[in-house]
Parts: sequence; structure tokens; C-alpha cells
Amino acid sequence: MSIGEDRKRKLGRIRTLIYGRTAIIMVAFLAQLGMLAVGYYWLRGYNFVFYWLFVTITVIAIVHVFNTGENPDMKLSWMFPIAVFPVFGAIFYLAIILQPGTKVLYGRQREMSARTKKYVRPDRAVWEKLRADSPQMGQLAHYLYSCDNSPVYEHSTVTYYALGDEQFPHMVEELKKAEDYIFMEFFIVSPGYVWDTLLEILLEKVKEGVEVRFLYDGTCVLWYLPSYYPLLLEQEGIQCRMFSPIKPIFSPHYNNRDHRKIVVIDGKVAFTGGINLSDEYINRKPRFGHWKDAGVMVKGEAVERFAYMFLEMWNMSEGSAPKKRKGSSVDAGGTGREPSGTALVHAARQQGEEDYGKYRRARENALPGDGYVIPYSVCPLGPERVGERVYLDIIHTAHTYVHIMTPYLILDYQMLMALRYAARRGVEVVIIMPHIPDKKYAFLLAKTYYNQLLEAGVRICEYEPGFVHAKVFVSDDCKAVVGTVNLDYRSLYHHFECGLVLYQNSQVALIERDVQDTLSKCLEVIPQDYGRLHLWERALGRIMRIVAPLM
Repeated sequence: MSIGEDRKRKLGRIRTLIYGRTAIIMVAFLAQLGMLAVGYYWLRGYNFVFYWLFVTITVIAIVHVFNTGENPDMKLSWMFPIAVFPVFGAIFYLAIILQPGTKVLYGRQREMSARTKKYVRPDRAVWEKLRADSPQMGQLAHYLYSCDNSPVYEHSTVTYYALGDEQFPHMVEELKKAEDYIFMEFFIVSPGYVWDTLLEILLEKVKEGVEVRFLYDGTCVLWYLPSYYPLLLEQEGIQCRMFSPIKPIFSPHYNNRDHRKIVVIDGKVAFTGGINLSDEYINRKPRFGHWKDAGVMVKGEAVERFAYMFLEMWNMSEGSAPKKRKGSSVDAGGTGREPSGTALVHAARQQGEEDYGKYRRARENALPGDGYVIPYSVCPLGPERVGERVYLDIIHTAHTYVHIMTPYLILDYQMLMALRYAARRGVEVVIIMPHIPDKKYAFLLAKTYYNQLLEAGVRICEYEPGFVHAKVFVSDDCKAVVGTVNLDYRSLYHHFECGLVLYQNSQVALIERDVQDTLSKCLEVIPQDYGRLHLWERALGRIMRIVAPLM
């Protein structure tokens, strides 16, 4: 049975399956927290030995919090549960940091990064030329290569898309041209027109002998796809993996999601930006009014970095779906087994080191230069916060303006002060936010920052027709960033992300034009607007701000 026929047969039952699985996972998480609490309250009834044991645990937790290299906001957020729930909060904190999942994942990421570093080809002459043109951009390029294996490229072209509606047809067109391989990596994959259209192309390409790899984030098992979906794709010849699927065992590394959106075709073309594989991203299914997103298509030398970003994450992820045993079946009841969690650590090692060299393309037919581009990735597991560093660099070095589009605005102290300082030194700082939010709690939390920014001279404008999902920075008519990185803790601290830095590229002017067009459809926020919120809304936003760094 083909995957299309199988999907039609099962679609009516998938919702029940998904929601049942989600409920089971949530109940399992709560049960584990409950057991931790019961154990604490049971022990506290014993003699002073346990009392001093608990005091010692609390002191250890506090000392550890203060000595981590985390952002001070993160440290303060951890102090809240420790202070409000003495001992239990400390035990919970230690249980989180002592779990090996995150450390294992980080070790795997470093191993994959070291492997791809052998294949990434930095051109020192290009970096020297950039440094001569702009010492500041030369320093940013040096940082991104030294910390992220992301060199600067000159012979590449970029096409900017102001809407997912514009990007999707070009993605379809380029996928149909694929001859060697297709890599796809997305955060959300939802059944509908977008995914059905792309899936039909992928199935046809597999028949033509094209290598197709598809990677998506494991949270899709909660809302969009059944847990055995990789097996269905594997049976049709599409290599498929899930990144960190959610299972009924609590682990802190579940907070580190693959939020990236990457398509790489034959090493010639790459796409990235805010667009996921779901119908609302191209305004085919109305949600939260008009959906304003943004993305880019890249051609030329810079595509190779996106290919290696994908391969790094692919080999960090769950192994390919298990083959169906003789006499077994996969049905809508979920009898198909998903890959085990141990595959996260051992799968790629068991397969041996993959030859990434076959995905390199010759550069003798390099495209003419159009400024400089730097594709970069964001890893939440190490000490470097690359996504935040890129944004801060643009803010700190801006001379005339910084214009920002972001769906969320949940800022740490460093980012808040950078935006305020830029405005106070005369830089025009404009932030475009949604007027119709997708998450009410995130919107209320964002509004707690509004007046602090407004009083410093930052302009905040809300997109009246609907929801802004674009992640765009543009500054001084010469530099811009388009990618997947939101201006919130999740993107800057917890998610795997990616983006593209553009400098002296022709698309920077188009990005600024899109910002101005979007501003013409916005309502400008004034300080009095915050006072018009209900008291409970203001209170909820401020309470949530305490734990925002951990969300």
C-alpha cells in the first residue's frame, strides 16, 4: 500500500491516537514529579538527620546555581523554586542537572561538529577582503567560524521572500529539479496541502534514484504525526529520522528542540527562514489572521554550509526507523515501534563515519559575488549563545537604524539593555510584533517589556492584519539576518536554530522595503496601552517573567 493511500485510510483515526499519546506523556511526566514530591514529604517526617541532609542538598543546589556559567536571569529563575519550595525545589534542580541526556547530546553534537569541520572550506582571502571592507564584520565572521564552523562566503546569491506564499512555489520548483540528493529539516510537519504537495515530489524523486533524507522535530508526535511515521516514509524509500521524540520519561534535554527549517537540494540550492510545513504558513489555512513570515533561497558556495548543518543534526538524531518484523504490522493503533532512545547515542557510530565528501561541490563555476553571506547554526548545549551574539552584534554596531520582526519578545537583561542603549544613542530601533498572537501567555509576557523599551525611545508596532512569524533583523542599509531565531529565551537559549547573515548584499534593500511595507500595516504601541490591559493580564505576565528563562 502506498503512503498516500495509507495516510488517507488512517487520517480519521490519527487525531485520537495523537491526543491519546499526548495525554499519556503528560500524565507520566506529572507522575514522576509526584513521586519526587512524595519521596520528599515522606522523608521530611523523620529525625534531624534528614533535616540536615535536606539543608545540605539545598546549599549544594544554591552553590551550584551561583557558579554555573549561565545567564544571570537563568540563575534567578532557578532561585525562585528553590526559595518557594525549600528542599523540593533544590532536589528538582539537582535531578535536572544530574540527568545525563543533555550532556550526552552535547558530546554527540561536538563530535558531529568536529567531523564536518574537516569538510567546510573557509576561504581566507574572502575573510581578509571582508575585514578590509568592514573590520567589525570581519570580527563577526571570525567569531562565527571559530565558534560555529561557519565561514563567510562571497560567491553566492540570495533571494528574499516576504511571505511563505512566495517562498513555497519556488521550493516546489527547485525540489522538482533535484538529481542527486534532497535534505529537509523542519520543526513542524502537519498533514495538509503543503506537506502532501512536497511528499508527492519526494516520492517521485525516490523513484528516480535521488537520495532523500527527511528530519523533523520529535514534538510532532504530540500534535501532528503518529509516532510510527518515520517507518511509513522508510517503507517508501525516504530516509527519515525524528529529533528527540517525546516519550513518557521526563528528561531536561526534551527542552532542546530542533527549531530549524532547512532544505538543501544537490548542494546547489538551500532554503531557510520561518516557514514550517503546515498550511497556515502560506495562508492556505487561516490562523491568527494573516500570517506574515519570511525566508530566503541561497545558491552558490554558501549552500555547502547548510548541507553540513543538516548532516550534523541528522547524525545526532534518532536512528532510522526499524524495519518491520516478519508477521508484524503498523496500523493506526500504534503497534509499530519507534526507534529507541539509545539510538541517539549509538546509531551513527554503529553505521561508521559517513563520507561527507560526496556532498561537496566543485567551485570552478562559482557565481559572481553579491556581497557576503554567512550561514550559521545555533546550538543550545554549549557555552556560546551564537544566535544572541549575532543579534547583539547588529544592535551594538548600528549607526542609523535597526529594524526587527519577531513573533515573540522575551528578553534577557543583556538584550534589553542593548536595545535601550541603541535607542538612547540615537539609533532608530523598531520592533514589529504580532497584533493577533498565537500564544496568549507569550504575548502577555512580551507586553511586560514594552514600556521599558518605549521609555528609552524604542518603537514597537503590532501587525494589525494578524500574526508575524518572521525572524528578521536589518540595519543601516548594509546588513541583515534572516532565519529561525526568535527574540526569546527558547530560541536564544534552548533550541537548535539557524540563520543567514547578509552584508552588502542586494537583498538587504528588499528586506528593508518589506519592513517598511509591513510597518504601513501596523498599529504603533504607546505607553498607555499597557495600562488598558486587565489587572489579571498584567499580573500573569509579570509572574511568568520570573520563570521565563526556563520556559
